[in-house]
Amino acid sequence: MAKAIFMPKLSSTMEVGTLLQWFKEEGDAVEVGEALFEIMTDKINIEVEAYEEGILLKRYYQEDAEVPVNHVIGYIGESGEQVPDTPPGDADADPSTAGTSESQQEEIVEQDEMPVKSVEAGQKVRATPAARRLASEADMDLTVITGSGPSGRIHATDVEKAKQQTPKATPLAKKIANDQGLELTSIEGSGPHGKIYRKDLETGQTETLETTETKRVKLEGIAKVVAQRMQESAQTVPHVTIHTEIDMSEVIAMRQSLLPIIEKQTGYRVSFTEIIVKAVAHTLGKHPIINASLEGNEIVFHDQINIGLAVAVDNGLLVPVIHQADQKGLAALTADSKTLAKQAREGQLKPASMSGGTFTISNLGMYAVDTFNPIINQPESAILGVGRINEKPVGVYGDIQLRPMMGLSLSFDHRIINGAPAAAFITDLKSVLEQPFELLV
Repeated sequence: MAKAIFMPKLSSTMEVGTLLQWFKEEGDAVEVGEALFEIMTDKINIEVEAYEEGILLKRYYQEDAEVPVNHVIGYIGESGEQVPDTPPGDADADPSTAGTSESQQEEIVEQDEMPVKSVEAGQKVRATPAARRLASEADMDLTVITGSGPSGRIHATDVEKAKQQTPKATPLAKKIANDQGLELTSIEGSGPHGKIYRKDLETGQTETLETTETKRVKLEGIAKVVAQRMQESAQTVPHVTIHTEIDMSEVIAMRQSLLPIIEKQTGYRVSFTEIIVKAVAHTLGKHPIINASLEGNEIVFHDQINIGLAVAVDNGLLVPVIHQADQKGLAALTADSKTLAKQAREGQLKPASMSGGTFTISNLGMYAVDTFNPIINQPESAILGVGRINEKPVGVYGDIQLRPMMGLSLSFDHRIINGAPAAAFITDLKSVLEQPFELLV
């Protein structure tokens, strides 16, 4: 019996997944554990493995299709088994997105003289059988061809004429070109007889954008999700941000001493980020209200300290999480931080690595930024913004000295955290960073 392939639900917030690519064609043999397709969720890109073995009987959706979670996207079974022509429970499925390959996404027309209804224009299309056959072979839309026969009936000569004027393209390529305002006549196709595929549009779009003054990029995928969450957080959470400066002299000295030791153990060089993570985790243990969340009318005090690190990627922002950060030493924190950041930039993060965070750190210290007001990563109640280390003149026991100063900004949810507890937390954090030997006690 054929087994359905479903769009998996990989996180509690995931509602739809974008099908990026199939690794198998219809008719291909599939073994358990083989990568079957790749999807983009609201957080990451991930390859989905097959849980059944057999023959890939049906693929209902092509690349770039957005499919609801738990929706049937295909079937695996024995060769020759019958499966539905459209996704079960989706009687209105668009035929242009179903099938096994781009070459099979042909215009669906009747092979007689009865008129059919244009889905886009809502008007009747009359064409001879020869015209319909030519249009189908050329993957052309009859609704855009002007007929020369009685009552606008389309003849084979009309199709041939339109064929010479219209470049061949897959339905997906036509849709994307139409959505993005691209002229297919200016795109060079890489398919048979110059047929244009989606990948050809990327090159064509780049060339088009280079010759225009305005560049437009659709907000989608991770960037869209981040934008929505930031807007929701800013609108629903009463943010308050407080700032302080840290004398990083002792941290710099400690890091220099630990560099060869930790690099020998892990193969990674400890950075200021890992030391800040260690100091934050240590301080959160003394201030549980900063490590809490608001759920309905209840304040939930988390029994673990899981620190998220905001990582900039090409198409947005990801926040991998170091779990139980307070239980780890600097060597383990360095290995975890470097590994997670690398996975984030390469799109290899697993859902478990992005869940369960209780506090977030956003470090802009590599830029010319002293302080900023970070937006809380809900459902957490606070986030720490880290600025650059910059030499400044400060008073030290009555003298003016140049010291490496670093700005910290703590944004917190004023519904559950008042100013005094937030100030106490950042004061203790300042003390730990200026006297880092406390981390060893």
